[in-house]
Amino acid sequence: MLNLSVDRAKEIIQNIANRRIAVIGDVMLDRYFWGSVSRISPEAPVPVVDLESETYHLGGAANVAANLKSLGARPYLFGVLGCDKFADIFINISQKIGIEPSGLFQDKDRPTTLKTRIIGNNQQLLRLDLENRSTIDKSAINFIIKKLEETDDFSAIIFEDYNKGAITAELIRSVIKFAKSKSIPVFVDPKFANFFEYNGVTLFKPNKREAELALNLEIKSDKALNDAGNQLLRKLKAENILITLGSEGMRLFKSNGEIKSVPTRARKVADVSGAGDTVIATLAAAYSAGATVEEAATMANFAAGVVCEEPGIVSIQTDKLINAVNIFSK
Repeated sequence: MLNLSVDRAKEIIQNIANRRIAVIGDVMLDRYFWGSVSRISPEAPVPVVDLESETYHLGGAANVAANLKSLGARPYLFGVLGCDKFADIFINISQKIGIEPSGLFQDKDRPTTLKTRIIGNNQQLLRLDLENRSTIDKSAINFIIKKLEETDDFSAIIFEDYNKGAITAELIRSVIKFAKSKSIPVFVDPKFANFFEYNGVTLFKPNKREAELALNLEIKSDKALNDAGNQLLRKLKAENILITLGSEGMRLFKSNGEIKSVPTRARKVADVSGAGDTVIATLAAAYSAGATVEEAATMANFAAGVVCEEPGIVSIQTDKLINAVNIFSK
């Protein structure tokens, strides 16, 4: 794969500055209860957590937006929240870190998606999910499309799907039509629903398991992987397919027939949570800043390696990204 120099990586990052990038998808609020455990409840065989603090973080598509902000871009977030206190918390956090939340539709009939994790002695003990996974209605779709069209000078659009209902076939088709009319590149991080609705996008990034399920096949060899990538290119009429392979890196398939491998760049893996969000954010940001798709994939691979080395869900920091490029370019 491409040997990316530090100077070229710096140039791309400098060009990312203030580029407007839309993120459309399932937004979530992550809540953490932190505490310590020193005893077992007499009522049931469960640990008793002495609560010490409570924190909130942006999750789902909002984590993609947070990564874009860390890279220097200007992220605009489009999705659905409830009309509750968690929506207020979500919007407040977004505004504080510089994510534009005006594209978020507030639906009084569904809750803000909330993931609550209970941590005792720095170990996750339990997760509680509050969500409505039904597809959004026509009013929410129309709101998102209208807001997107009002700010039409985007350098890229990202679809971030977590199968929570914010992305529908109608929304996908409308956004892609809009993007093509404005020559805006479209990047997709899919899930199982609507997998084959993303026709003609710039880059489609499933992981290996998603590709297997969508194509109803097993990828157990290099040939099977190449066959899968080429099938997806044909079915989706995409410019590029990037299949992520976990510890084995990525495989890039281009519409001109080229196939390129991107080896993994993590030196030590502490936590893979959020790595996919970092990859799609870095891909779109780098490409919008003038990087080739090979350069964008290489930078995204470095970025994923960096965030996997840190515990928890973290956004990529440009200084750490440049340092990683520097280490592996020697």
